[in-house]
Amino acid sequence: MKTHYLIIGGGVAGTTAAETIRSRDKEAGIAIVSDEPYRFYSRIMLSKPNFFLEKIPFDQVWLKKESWYADNNVAFISGKKAVRLDPQKKAVTLDDGAEVSYEKLLVAVGGAARKYDVPGSEKRNIFYVRTLDDAKAIIETVKHAKHAVTIGGGFVSFEMCEMLRLAGIDVTLVMREPFFWQNLLDEPSSRMIEQALEKGGVKIVRNADVEEITGGEAAEGVKLKDGTLIPCEIIIVGIGIVCETDWLKDASVAVGRGILANEYLETSVPDVWVAGDVAEFKDIVLGEQIQLGNWVNAQRQGRTVALNMLASLSAQGTKEPFRMVSFYTTQGFGITIAFVGDVRPVGDRTVIARGSQEANSYARLLVKDGELIGATLINRTQELGSISKIIERDVKVSGKEHELGDPAFNLAALTQA
Repeated sequence: MKTHYLIIGGGVAGTTAAETIRSRDKEAGIAIVSDEPYRFYSRIMLSKPNFFLEKIPFDQVWLKKESWYADNNVAFISGKKAVRLDPQKKAVTLDDGAEVSYEKLLVAVGGAARKYDVPGSEKRNIFYVRTLDDAKAIIETVKHAKHAVTIGGGFVSFEMCEMLRLAGIDVTLVMREPFFWQNLLDEPSSRMIEQALEKGGVKIVRNADVEEITGGEAAEGVKLKDGTLIPCEIIIVGIGIVCETDWLKDASVAVGRGILANEYLETSVPDVWVAGDVAEFKDIVLGEQIQLGNWVNAQRQGRTVALNMLASLSAQGTKEPFRMVSFYTTQGFGITIAFVGDVRPVGDRTVIARGSQEANSYARLLVKDGELIGATLINRTQELGSISKIIERDVKVSGKEHELGDPAFNLAALTQA
């Protein structure tokens, strides 16, 4: 098979790219290869407790009709996985042996859930929350479960804990760290989240390692290394994502945690681009090489990369760099959480506290080289817009640390200078 534009990945980045290309070029061949058997659906829905509890009609998960691909002359190759790239031949080999040649290639494969590697982790009723098949299996199992264990301290555990509690299930959250989201948050932020979880009926086990998952074919409990046994009929694991790039290792595509790219989302190999969760790209807003994992970021990267691919193939316009201040929000248990920009608390940045745990309204602002580059917000999401503008406009905040730390100071004033 030959096509002008080959897109590996049928999620939001890949589908947005295909849609953007087709809106500008009515004739060129476009093919999408997806390792899932489904057409484009909403992964955002997979974070909504009411979806798992079937309070939202299942059909709302679909974002394209089955006819969309044919109507837009997009070849949709579903249930197939790319296993090899030959950049000299400009061809991708699929797991069924088929070969697809291209003029321009977009890799938008997203990330895969990091698998839990302990004895017993192959048993039934152990779930991840990454694909629609994951969600369908959880929906059915939740109907019969009375006790659940969630593993990991992050967005997945937080959202799944709420869903399980709304289903009337007893929930125990097990994490290795001494407090929730230790790798990104400070202790006051984490304790606010933990207090909300515990108030909602979630039992939290801290500083805990799982020795094994017990049971027969199906999980029946979690045994910790201190000997504690936690009975359960369902386990949901949220310990991060990994990017599967091994199939590119013989193609000289530069990789780090993800696939490395410049500000135009071009990889180290000519005519190969990347977008979405797998892209580790040069962020011109933050001045850093960064990798992001959220829906809006992937959607906008899909549009930008499509325009750049078009510009390179048919001289329709000029290349444009990807520019966006990324953010992610969630809510549950009466608390709202937001991350914006780069929230990694590494050594070259200063952290300014805003609000307090006692006031149940607390933010951490991260400053690097006199500029705000990121923030974590607990019950302060009303400031998300102002913080995004400060970051995007490269507002200098040196000498304004007192104002940043004053919860009564209107951050919007810094964008009006």
